[in-house]
Amino acid sequence: MIRMVIADDHAIVRGGIRQIMATTDDIQVVAEAASTDEALALIRAGNVDMLLLDISLPGLGGLELLKVLQSECPSLPVLILSMHNEGQIVQRALKAGAQGYITKDSEPNVLLSGVRKVASGGKFIDPALVESVVFTSGETDAHPKAVLSEREYQILQMIVSGMPLGDIADNLHLSPKTVSTHKMRMMQKLGVSNNPDLVRCAIRHGMTPL
Repeated sequence: MIRMVIADDHAIVRGGIRQIMATTDDIQVVAEAASTDEALALIRAGNVDMLLLDISLPGLGGLELLKVLQSECPSLPVLILSMHNEGQIVQRALKAGAQGYITKDSEPNVLLSGVRKVASGGKFIDPALVESVVFTSGETDAHPKAVLSEREYQILQMIVSGMPLGDIADNLHLSPKTVSTHKMRMMQKLGVSNNPDLVRCAIRHGMTPL
């Protein structure tokens, strides 16, 4: 029996996945998480064979959670279930430690195949994504929501709206140094080196001022 934890911040999505798994005799959903903190607590408690993870999970974010799991639970299989189908994001997730990646519009049989493959120690990529992954260059242009933590994404939204860093710090009850550190980290994650490129990256991905 494959004991699985579902980590997704949408209750309807978790419920739908649980219903799909209930049609099988070899997969059991033992717990659900709506944030990275909840997912980590469940995994640390044990009794888990694999994690089905939304890459845009609130908290640290899916990619950062993968890095934590690589350190704490390197043998835990992780299958990403995401709304993002860009080849760059798939590559980043696999590089961060995921064993598989499928999209939320995949057919149930694809999801079940991915769960079984990853749980058995294999690798799995949604067949619909293979071409985009193979022909993706080394350059990354990942959607900010997919690679930033919840706090970093919040600060990026404020930057795009034109809010000065000092005002952002006051608004979030953080020190200016902490906000600057968050900004530096988000620039590294998004592969940009200055403020105009950071804003352009956000706008390119459909982010609008608050």
